[in-house]
Amino acid sequence: MRQYRVARRYAEALITAAEQKNLLEKVSDDCEMLRRLLTDSRELQLFLKSPVIKREKKRSALNGMFAKKINAITMSFLDLLAEKGREDILPDILQQYFALRDDRLGIVNVEIKAATELSKDQHQSIRKKFEGLTRKSVRLAFSLDKHLKGGFIARVGDTVYDGSVKRQLELLRERFAEGVGSN
Repeated sequence: MRQYRVARRYAEALITAAEQKNLLEKVSDDCEMLRRLLTDSRELQLFLKSPVIKREKKRSALNGMFAKKINAITMSFLDLLAEKGREDILPDILQQYFALRDDRLGIVNVEIKAATELSKDQHQSIRKKFEGLTRKSVRLAFSLDKHLKGGFIARVGDTVYDGSVKRQLELLRERFAEGVGSN
């Protein structure tokens, strides 16, 4: 829990600095690049987490890798992380940064797991439904789940909307059981 709070504070500092300089989009692009690099490069992950490598060496290496590729605000932020010995939580900070950014821009992420590939009309219908429910712009992420027999399951944050055939059959069974018991 403590690491979550620390990551959140650093993310808030970065997003606030980006907003004050009207560079939110540029800093977001930098953060997306960093997130991709961390996902793709195990060596970079190990480098950032290594307690053996001295802070000054990490600062110098980060500066050499990114100084000409990212905005000065983002570079200063990476330097601060290395100076404070917090570079190991960069993935958590980036996750919090994107959550804060989406919240400030009024965007909600909806993960859809479907039994089969959905049509464009179904995508639009689902988008409109969740925009109405959340009163926010919706970013959809679709994936196939071979365990589903039909329908789909949607996740918005901690809330799950189960529109699977299995769940619909369970609800129908419960209604029949209630109907039989009341006669």
